[in-house]
Amino acid sequence: MLNSDGRAAVAGIDAVALKPTECDVSRIDLPESVRTVTIDYEGREHLPSAETLEALAADREVRVTTPVRADGFDPLGDDSLAAALPDDVGRVVVAGHGAYLSEEEVERAIAPRIGAATSANGGAWVGTEGVERAALATGATQFELLSRDTERSVRALRAAGFDGGIVVYAPTVLADDENEILDAVGAYTARRKPVQRALPDSAPTDGAASGRAREVLSQAVRDYALVGTERTVAERVTELERAGADRVVAYPAQGVKTLFA
Repeated sequence: MLNSDGRAAVAGIDAVALKPTECDVSRIDLPESVRTVTIDYEGREHLPSAETLEALAADREVRVTTPVRADGFDPLGDDSLAAALPDDVGRVVVAGHGAYLSEEEVERAIAPRIGAATSANGGAWVGTEGVERAALATGATQFELLSRDTERSVRALRAAGFDGGIVVYAPTVLADDENEILDAVGAYTARRKPVQRALPDSAPTDGAASGRAREVLSQAVRDYALVGTERTVAERVTELERAGADRVVAYPAQGVKTLFA
């Protein structure tokens, strides 16, 4: 079994996001310090079985990302996959990434489906990426991607009187080697629009980046991901919680085992 006092615990991480294409969810053995697990949606062919989800949820909170535009999770159409999820497995309601949707699914209206899905699942979290107003209107726990504006936006929500849950999703790299960090999250960070605009054309986005590209990426990975030593990451997690976030869900960008070694 993985060490319950591993690196993630030292870094203040007690919630992780798993991608079924990167790890065998049915065989993963997480330490007791991880109390919450979210399963990212990467296409229906990679959705873990109900039995696998039930086993994982036996001793911790488990949530599955459910894209409301996708067949099987559409609350205004085919919701067969959603209906088959175990009762003790929660939802993270999202619009759905276009990479995992058909042309027909991409065209479906998002706001009414998010509203219907969160109404039917009172404890659901709702992903805010690209649909911030629709997500906020539900009153459900807000599931935000970490960005350079996260702390400010969370403080603003709390100041405005929002007393619902706020959860932050963050790619995480427990390393202090810059090349290693850029190899793990440079490309992810480069896809964010502010970073795209700042990067030189056709510049490498991994550890091979140099000059202006490396300067941009080295700052951006610290805006859009949790990177650095356990102490550095723990300090950032604490800052997010002080701003008003209820928890931080870490996606292990270098693989699950790197968080618990």
